[in-house]
Amino acid sequence: MTTTVLIGTIILSVLCGVGAGFLIHRSLERKRQATTETLAQRIVEEAKKEAENIKKESLLQAKENLLKVKTEFERDTRERKQELDALDRRLRGKEEVLEKRLDALSQKEAALEGRERALAAREQSLQERQEVLDRVIKEQHEKLEQLAGMTAEEAKGMLIASLEAEARVEAATTIRKIEDEAKRTADKKAREIIAYAIQRYAGDYVAENTVSVVNLPNEEMKGRIIGREGRNIRAIEAATGIDLIVDDTPEAVVLSSFDPVRREVARISLERLISDGRIHPGRIEEIVKKVRTEVDAIIRETGERTSFDVGVHDIHPELLYLLGSLKFRKSFSQNVLQHSIEVAHLTGMMAAELNMNVKEAKRAGLLHDIGKAVDHEVEGTHAAIGAEYARRFGESPRIVQAIATHHDDGRTNTILGVLVQAADTLSAARPGARREMLESYVKRLEELESIANSFSGVDKCYAIQAGREIRILVENEKISDNDAVMLCRDIVKKIESDMTYPGQIKVTVIRETRVSDYAR
Repeated sequence: MTTTVLIGTIILSVLCGVGAGFLIHRSLERKRQATTETLAQRIVEEAKKEAENIKKESLLQAKENLLKVKTEFERDTRERKQELDALDRRLRGKEEVLEKRLDALSQKEAALEGRERALAAREQSLQERQEVLDRVIKEQHEKLEQLAGMTAEEAKGMLIASLEAEARVEAATTIRKIEDEAKRTADKKAREIIAYAIQRYAGDYVAENTVSVVNLPNEEMKGRIIGREGRNIRAIEAATGIDLIVDDTPEAVVLSSFDPVRREVARISLERLISDGRIHPGRIEEIVKKVRTEVDAIIRETGERTSFDVGVHDIHPELLYLLGSLKFRKSFSQNVLQHSIEVAHLTGMMAAELNMNVKEAKRAGLLHDIGKAVDHEVEGTHAAIGAEYARRFGESPRIVQAIATHHDDGRTNTILGVLVQAADTLSAARPGARREMLESYVKRLEELESIANSFSGVDKCYAIQAGREIRILVENEKISDNDAVMLCRDIVKKIESDMTYPGQIKVTVIRETRVSDYAR
């Protein structure tokens, strides 16, 4: 009984627990559903608010864009209107100007018509007067012919004959005066011309450019060069075409000729004969022939190499030979080939600056003195001779013109000729290029520096400006400012007493004071 009650109590308790759990679960489900509905409603409300905010922002942005577009449109419209107004004002101004011009033109036309009518009337009056004058002149001519008893043509003939006779007398008198004056001044003019020629054809130039000296091992060699009864010296002169001078100059003979190539052939031949020791006519002719062939090859090789180095190609072989022979020619102590190369480069540089044909300019500069290779054989100036050779061997007319006029200051010169002329002057005027040999030039610079170094207290010295100035640096511990002044005067006096120089030499003494210390 008790067990049954216990089981029934347990079952009842279980059923009560299940019922209570179901009720609790149902209550929880209702609360969760209420919470979910509340959350969903709040999310929907928030979404609606956010949509309204986005809608408001979009409306505001659209209104701003519309206002901006409207403002820009109004500004563009206002600017366009201003431009149109300005254009309208200009057009109105132009119309007013045109109207004024039309009025002025109409007034001018009216005035011109009046002038034309006045000129026509005046012309008519002048014609009438001319007719009256013609009738009067004709009547006067008839009266004069009646009074003189001859026609107008006969009178003209008599007048012309008398004028011709007077002119002949005056011409004869003038010619006689000119002849007498020419006879009186001929001697004077001739002496002036000869004096100018002698001044230009200076002895120093002749000795320097037409003479070569060959050193001998001893004085006995002079007798061997002369030979028995002078046959060796005659053979040398006949084979080379130069004058061989054997004088009292110790251990040396002189070769004289205006042709530098012949003189070079003679010099090399004589040196080889001296070194060989066999000096007789047969050997002389053999050596001279061989040396002449070698010199010709050297000349052609020099011309070709110079043309290649300068960058001027397709030159006729004869012109290349003349160019190479300039190696043995000097003008005022300046080597003509080196001078031609300098002129070619200078002309090319100036042509490049002027945007001209550089190759043509170099060609004209290189060939400008080609006539100096044969001017001792052909009569005329070297410019005219060079132009003739260039024309003969196929150079262009512009090159020929530049060569012919590179010493011409006339207005007929071309731009290329002016460039060649300027480059020629630059190369010739370069300090040390002309008027003195390079050796004497260098010797003068060294002598100038040695004079400065001979004084105590001199640290360094430099000869600059082609020997026209010397700058001297002194030791500041040994030389004061006053001593520097005296040193400058002493050096000037020593240069004046010990040296021979053209123009003047500027002496500059520099004393430098340096102060140095260390920051510790």
